[in-house]
Amino acid sequence: MKLRRTVLAQILGGLAVVEFARCAARYPMRRGTSAISAFDHFATMVFAQLTYRESLRDIEACLEARRQLLYHSGIRGKVKRCNLAYANTRRDWHAFAEVAAVLMRRAQRLYADQPSEPDLPFALFALDATLIELSLALFPWARWQSSHAAVKLNVLLDLRTDIPVFASLHEGSRHEVASLDEIRIQPDSFYVIDRGYMDFQRLHRLHAAKAFFVIRSKCNLRFYVVESRKVDKASGVRCDQTIRLNFRKSREHYPEILRRIRYFDSESGLSLVFLTNAFHLPALTIAEIYRRRWQIELFFRWIKQHLRLRGFFSNDPNGVRVQVWTAICAYLLVAIAKKENALPQSLHQVLQVVSLSCLEKVPLVELFAKHDTMNEPFDIPIQLEINGF
Repeated sequence: MKLRRTVLAQILGGLAVVEFARCAARYPMRRGTSAISAFDHFATMVFAQLTYRESLRDIEACLEARRQLLYHSGIRGKVKRCNLAYANTRRDWHAFAEVAAVLMRRAQRLYADQPSEPDLPFALFALDATLIELSLALFPWARWQSSHAAVKLNVLLDLRTDIPVFASLHEGSRHEVASLDEIRIQPDSFYVIDRGYMDFQRLHRLHAAKAFFVIRSKCNLRFYVVESRKVDKASGVRCDQTIRLNFRKSREHYPEILRRIRYFDSESGLSLVFLTNAFHLPALTIAEIYRRRWQIELFFRWIKQHLRLRGFFSNDPNGVRVQVWTAICAYLLVAIAKKENALPQSLHQVLQVVSLSCLEKVPLVELFAKHDTMNEPFDIPIQLEINGF
């Protein structure tokens, strides 16, 4: 049977059209356009992310060159740069944020059977934020400091699957600790956060929800030691203490006891101090849990290097947010396609191959199939000699 869907359509198949229509219906445009529908807009922006297009003119030129394949890619409207510019400015970015939330939930369900590590058999999440820098001359609405402009992307990453389970996008001046109020807390899970998120009132919310946290301590923390446990300093653990906060306001916000662990990392030469409400794990396991936080830094580096988050198609606040959310959607769609097709390649390899074959009618699995072109050895029978010549 002849395949009628392009690789782009197969990637977009990770999102049901009905689910997208439900999200788009919640945020209708004040003045709609029949030239490009909401799904056409979304599919085009995902195409731009997967193929790393440079501008709206670039997107139009590439799609116009393969116009006969657009229908089989799920794009039915007229993709012109003026239509895209209008849609980026006028179509509410909240619709794409909800689509990203739908894809996060689906990716979580698909990767639920991912085997956990024997030494870390519990759910482990990392919360962090990254700045997406902008030009102050082009984006004056995103002023962050006196001479800088940026928007801030907050992500809660499942460290077992490298799949985001929560994301939010705000202006650069908003403190990242506010994202602790937005995440959905799962009991008996571990949340690894950097010291920039140290707010004892919000940490107590995690504790009250029967979740565990591991956070780096600030150097000016005031406390007194309730109990000190013996440690093996050869393992890198310098101290393992039970403490109470000494500052009146901090103690009002977090009246419970805390565990304080000092760990010396021989590789980096740093002495790290952790605070946690988990007393049932060895101190070395707490240090290992915090070490896994580096995965979210790699996630931010990955999406900035391989998706279109350094140059923007619109100077409008809505257009910038649309592009960031479609970048997250593109990441999730590739992760879903990788899992559904049982592709053994890494996410980076899958994205690179997809970027070259977006508008080809090839089954996704065949793109990554390894074909052996070596001829098998076989015996050539001895031919009869022809005499007389």
